[in-house]
Amino acid sequence: MSIVKNTKPNISILSITLGSGGAEKVISLFLKKLKEDYNVTLVLFYNHIHFTIPEGINVVCLSNESPARPFYSKFLDLVRFKKKYSAFLKKENINISVSFLAFPNLLNGMIASTNKHIKTIISERGFPSDNTSSKLSLYISKIFYPIFYNKCSKLFSNSVYINQDLKDNFGVKIPMDVIYNPIELPQETINPETLNQNFKSLKIITAGTLNKRKNHIMIIRALQNTANQYNLTILGGGPLETYLTKEIADLNLEHKITLGGKVKNVNDYLLANHCFVLSSFTEGFPNALIEAMAIGLPCISTNCLSGPLELLNENKAINIKTGAFYKGKYGLLINNDDHKGLKEALAYFNDNPQERENYSKLSLQRAKEYKLESIYSTFNKFLKN
Repeated sequence: MSIVKNTKPNISILSITLGSGGAEKVISLFLKKLKEDYNVTLVLFYNHIHFTIPEGINVVCLSNESPARPFYSKFLDLVRFKKKYSAFLKKENINISVSFLAFPNLLNGMIASTNKHIKTIISERGFPSDNTSSKLSLYISKIFYPIFYNKCSKLFSNSVYINQDLKDNFGVKIPMDVIYNPIELPQETINPETLNQNFKSLKIITAGTLNKRKNHIMIIRALQNTANQYNLTILGGGPLETYLTKEIADLNLEHKITLGGKVKNVNDYLLANHCFVLSSFTEGFPNALIEAMAIGLPCISTNCLSGPLELLNENKAINIKTGAFYKGKYGLLINNDDHKGLKEALAYFNDNPQERENYSKLSLQRAKEYKLESIYSTFNKFLKN
């Protein structure tokens, strides 16, 4: 009897947690495909898991402490995690170490400094210049990114603008590529031809953490002083929930706006609406936007860095007047923090049923380009080359 040896390469996926964030969702999707081609171990800084981990994936946690730690504590954790992670890589004979987000990327850079036999690949998921939590963290990033990122084999992000920012403002010189976020196409989608049936007024939805960066207050202000009987649902929880609740009450908009909180069945909510709005000041690559498009919703987004222009207008440069909107190839774009422009875009969708139907069809068409199978194929080639 002949024995078939397991010849798959050994790969480690390194992350802070597998919590409910966008980067973690991408990891959870890639794990489903990676296990077909690699022996996969998911290594987490902290034992916090939100997404389901596929069978056949080994999981290692470097610490059982809470991930809600001060910035300086997380930085000190890198020192002790390096010893643990180095021992793990040696014991398991890991060929490729792939990290997501800044702290794991720095750890991967530390590994690359002392171990030349492992291919170290890092992934930046947010726009670096705007995605740091404080001036101190930005200062530290400016110092340590050039040192440790440049030790790694190569880097991938989810936007051309992220890579350009890393090159121009953080001194990153290693080879960089763009691999957009994958999605699993939903089983149930909106039929564009029936989107306008029994239409009385525009039902609007948005989803995301209730924080300053997501700028939900802009959508709320766009609903002020309008004769249209819009209904807005804001999904998500976060530190600004009390503030937004008060603003909604002060503006007498309780009859138009619902804070839906955190939900797991987001698609059910998307299916019940006519339009999705992304109001962010900055993004890495907006999962919420592409997932809304995959459902078939017409979409409106700020032209923030990064992602919306790439998704809604194939990254072709545009100029948007203040208080106005731009008809992109796959959705409408407005300037950052321009509630007047959003008000005009909402009125356009409200008053033009044919455009709602047209952009619904375009959303479904565009989303297919980001399906998991296609994006993973690109990712796998990137790992092997």
